[in-house]
Amino acid sequence: MATDFLDRCETLEECYEFMLGYAGQGLPGDKGSEIRHYLERAVEALDGLGESFKRAGIAAGLTWSESHENFLGVLCRDAQDSLAAMGMVLSQRDISSQLIDNLNASIHLRALMTDLFLVGDILRAENQAATRSASDIPVLPK
Repeated sequence: MATDFLDRCETLEECYEFMLGYAGQGLPGDKGSEIRHYLERAVEALDGLGESFKRAGIAAGLTWSESHENFLGVLCRDAQDSLAAMGMVLSQRDISSQLIDNLNASIHLRALMTDLFLVGDILRAENQAATRSASDIPVLPK
């Protein structure tokens, strides 16, 4: 089952959505905000993201191929780049709305989010196909 990977995707999407709202508030710092909490959860979700994708793909029934392995490399690089950017933001004394707006605009984070949408759709489709196939198996009477 792709649950771990899809949970990680959901955590990252929630963080990104929170950052979009935070960026528009014009705040000079993060006092009283949950931005650090969302970023810390995202950092945790990024740690091991590539391996989680591979396990999810195999569990979902993907025939793991060279193209999957190549994309795994892309996903790992984008996750690592996003992790570096988020880590730098988290190391700041104050996290302003402008800083988060710049993080949102980062090509690294945008690439990661696009990667997640792509592989999330693939895994969901595989899980649905597996569910449909399992329901097609006739049940023999006793």
